[in-house]
Amino acid sequence: MSSLGTTEGPADASLISAVRTGDSGAMAVLYDRYSSIVYSVALRVLGESGAAEDVLQEVFMQLWRNPGRFDASRGSLGPWLAVITRNRAIDALRKRHPESDVEDVIISVEPDLAGEAERSRAMKKVRSALETMPAAQRLALEMAFFEGLTHTEIAAKTGEPLGTIKTRIRGALLTLRKVCEA
Repeated sequence: MSSLGTTEGPADASLISAVRTGDSGAMAVLYDRYSSIVYSVALRVLGESGAAEDVLQEVFMQLWRNPGRFDASRGSLGPWLAVITRNRAIDALRKRHPESDVEDVIISVEPDLAGEAERSRAMKKVRSALETMPAAQRLALEMAFFEGLTHTEIAAKTGEPLGTIKTRIRGALLTLRKVCEA
Protein backbone atom coordinates (compact mmCIF):
# COMPACT_ATOMS: atom_id res chain seq x y z
CA MET A 1 0.00 0.00 0.00
CA SER A 2 1.44 3.38 -1.01
CA SER A 3 0.50 6.59 0.69
CA LEU A 4 0.48 8.48 -2.59
CA GLY A 5 -2.16 6.85 -4.69
CA THR A 6 -2.22 3.09 -5.01
CA THR A 7 -4.13 1.60 -2.13
CA GLU A 8 -5.28 -1.68 -0.72
CA GLY A 9 -8.73 -2.03 0.77
CA PRO A 10 -11.71 0.20 -0.01
CA ALA A 11 -11.32 2.73 -2.81
CA ASP A 12 -10.92 6.35 -1.80
CA ALA A 13 -14.16 7.31 -3.56
CA SER A 14 -16.18 4.85 -1.49
CA LEU A 15 -14.46 6.00 1.69
CA ILE A 16 -15.23 9.66 0.88
CA SER A 17 -18.87 8.68 0.29
CA ALA A 18 -18.90 6.99 3.69
CA VAL A 19 -17.35 10.07 5.33
CA ARG A 20 -20.14 12.17 3.80
CA THR A 21 -22.59 10.06 5.81
CA GLY A 22 -20.59 10.59 9.00
CA ASP A 23 -18.77 7.24 9.04
CA SER A 24 -15.83 7.80 11.38
CA GLY A 25 -14.40 4.37 10.51
CA ALA A 26 -13.99 5.44 6.89
CA MET A 27 -12.30 8.62 8.08
CA ALA A 28 -9.92 6.55 10.19
CA VAL A 29 -8.97 4.47 7.14
CA LEU A 30 -8.30 7.64 5.12
CA TYR A 31 -6.25 9.07 7.98
CA ASP A 32 -4.16 5.90 8.23
CA ARG A 33 -3.71 5.88 4.47
CA TYR A 34 -2.73 9.53 3.95
CA SER A 35 -1.56 11.04 7.24
CA SER A 36 2.09 10.26 6.53
CA ILE A 37 2.14 12.16 3.22
CA VAL A 38 0.17 15.07 4.71
CA TYR A 39 2.58 15.28 7.63
CA SER A 40 5.62 14.98 5.34
CA VAL A 41 4.49 17.83 3.09
CA ALA A 42 3.66 20.06 6.08
CA LEU A 43 6.97 19.27 7.76
CA ARG A 44 8.91 19.97 4.57
CA VAL A 45 7.29 23.40 4.16
CA LEU A 46 7.27 24.40 7.84
CA GLY A 47 10.40 22.68 9.10
CA GLU A 48 8.83 22.23 12.52
CA SER A 49 7.11 19.08 13.77
CA GLY A 50 4.59 20.84 16.03
CA ALA A 51 3.40 23.16 13.27
CA ALA A 52 3.28 20.22 10.83
CA GLU A 53 1.09 18.28 13.28
CA ASP A 54 -1.25 21.28 13.52
CA VAL A 55 -1.56 21.42 9.73
CA LEU A 56 -2.11 17.65 9.63
CA GLN A 57 -5.01 18.03 12.06
CA GLU A 58 -6.46 21.01 10.14
CA VAL A 59 -6.37 19.17 6.81
CA PHE A 60 -8.14 16.08 8.14
CA MET A 61 -10.68 18.17 10.07
CA GLN A 62 -11.43 20.00 6.82
CA LEU A 63 -11.91 16.65 5.06
CA TRP A 64 -14.19 15.43 7.86
CA ARG A 65 -16.30 18.59 7.93
CA ASN A 66 -16.53 19.02 4.18
CA PRO A 67 -15.71 15.84 2.23
CA GLY A 68 -17.63 17.23 -0.75
CA ARG A 69 -14.72 19.56 -1.57
CA PHE A 70 -12.83 16.56 -2.98
CA ASP A 71 -13.86 15.81 -6.55
CA ALA A 72 -12.64 12.37 -7.66
CA SER A 73 -13.20 13.28 -11.31
CA ARG A 74 -10.42 15.89 -11.04
CA GLY A 75 -7.77 13.60 -9.56
CA SER A 76 -6.71 11.26 -6.78
CA LEU A 77 -7.15 11.95 -3.08
CA GLY A 78 -3.47 11.67 -2.12
CA PRO A 79 -2.18 14.41 -4.41
CA TRP A 80 -5.24 16.57 -3.60
CA LEU A 81 -4.48 16.28 0.12
CA ALA A 82 -0.82 17.10 -0.57
CA VAL A 83 -1.79 20.33 -2.35
CA ILE A 84 -4.27 21.28 0.39
CA THR A 85 -1.55 20.59 2.96
CA ARG A 86 1.00 22.66 1.09
CA ASN A 87 -1.40 25.60 0.92
CA ARG A 88 -2.25 25.33 4.64
CA ALA A 89 1.43 25.06 5.54
CA ILE A 90 2.31 28.12 3.46
CA ASP A 91 -0.51 30.04 5.18
CA ALA A 92 0.87 28.96 8.55
CA LEU A 93 4.38 29.94 7.48
CA ARG A 94 3.22 33.42 6.51
CA LYS A 95 1.39 33.89 9.82
CA ARG A 96 4.22 32.54 11.90
CA HIS A 97 5.64 34.62 14.71
CA PRO A 98 8.35 33.31 17.00
CA GLU A 99 6.39 31.95 19.95
CA SER A 100 8.93 29.98 21.93
CA ASP A 101 12.61 29.70 22.61
CA VAL A 102 14.53 26.73 21.28
CA GLU A 103 15.07 25.52 24.85
CA ASP A 104 11.29 25.28 25.36
CA VAL A 105 10.68 22.93 22.43
CA ILE A 106 10.02 19.31 23.34
CA ILE A 107 10.48 16.69 20.65
CA SER A 108 8.47 13.50 20.90
CA VAL A 109 9.25 10.64 18.54
CA GLU A 110 7.50 7.30 18.37
CA PRO A 111 8.93 4.88 15.80
CA ASP A 112 6.52 3.80 13.07
CA LEU A 113 8.52 1.30 11.04
CA ALA A 114 5.74 0.36 8.61
CA GLY A 115 4.94 4.01 7.96
CA GLU A 116 8.63 4.79 7.51
CA ALA A 117 8.96 1.98 4.98
CA GLU A 118 5.98 3.33 3.02
CA ARG A 119 7.34 6.86 3.13
CA SER A 120 10.73 5.59 2.02
CA ARG A 121 9.25 3.75 -0.99
CA ALA A 122 7.12 6.76 -1.91
CA MET A 123 10.07 9.13 -1.60
CA LYS A 124 12.21 6.86 -3.83
CA LYS A 125 9.52 7.08 -6.50
CA VAL A 126 9.32 10.85 -6.17
CA ARG A 127 13.11 11.32 -6.16
CA SER A 128 13.43 9.13 -9.24
CA ALA A 129 10.77 11.16 -11.05
CA LEU A 130 12.42 14.44 -10.01
CA GLU A 131 15.78 13.22 -11.34
CA THR A 132 14.29 12.56 -14.79
CA MET A 133 12.57 15.96 -15.04
CA PRO A 134 14.15 18.81 -16.98
CA ALA A 135 16.12 21.03 -14.58
CA ALA A 136 13.93 24.12 -15.13
CA GLN A 137 10.76 22.14 -14.41
CA ARG A 138 12.23 20.54 -11.28
CA LEU A 139 13.50 23.91 -10.01
CA ALA A 140 10.08 25.55 -10.43
CA LEU A 141 8.40 22.66 -8.59
CA GLU A 142 10.93 22.71 -5.76
CA MET A 143 10.58 26.47 -5.33
CA ALA A 144 6.80 26.16 -5.17
CA PHE A 145 6.53 23.16 -2.89
CA PHE A 146 9.63 23.26 -0.74
CA GLU A 147 10.30 26.97 -0.48
CA GLY A 148 6.61 27.94 -0.40
CA LEU A 149 6.94 30.51 -3.17
CA THR A 150 3.93 31.57 -5.25
CA HIS A 151 3.99 31.26 -9.03
CA THR A 152 4.47 35.03 -9.28
CA GLU A 153 7.38 34.96 -6.83
CA ILE A 154 9.02 32.13 -8.79
CA ALA A 155 8.62 34.04 -12.05
CA ALA A 156 10.21 37.12 -10.49
CA LYS A 157 13.06 35.12 -8.96
CA THR A 158 13.87 33.20 -12.16
CA GLY A 159 13.10 35.97 -14.65
CA GLU A 160 10.78 33.63 -16.57
CA PRO A 161 7.25 34.56 -17.71
CA LEU A 162 4.47 33.63 -15.27
CA GLY A 163 2.76 31.39 -17.85
CA THR A 164 5.99 29.44 -18.34
CA ILE A 165 6.32 28.86 -14.60
CA LYS A 166 2.71 27.69 -14.33
CA THR A 167 3.18 25.32 -17.28
CA ARG A 168 6.38 23.88 -15.81
CA ILE A 169 4.81 23.29 -12.40
CA ARG A 170 1.70 21.72 -13.89
CA GLY A 171 3.81 19.43 -16.09
CA ALA A 172 5.92 18.42 -13.10
CA LEU A 173 2.83 17.69 -11.02
CA LEU A 174 1.34 15.57 -13.80
CA THR A 175 4.59 13.61 -14.03
CA LEU A 176 4.60 13.03 -10.27
CA ARG A 177 0.93 12.04 -10.36
CA LYS A 178 1.63 9.37 -12.98
CA VAL A 179 4.55 8.02 -10.95
CA CYS A 180 2.54 7.96 -7.73
CA GLU A 181 -0.45 6.24 -9.30
CA ALA A 182 1.72 3.56 -10.94
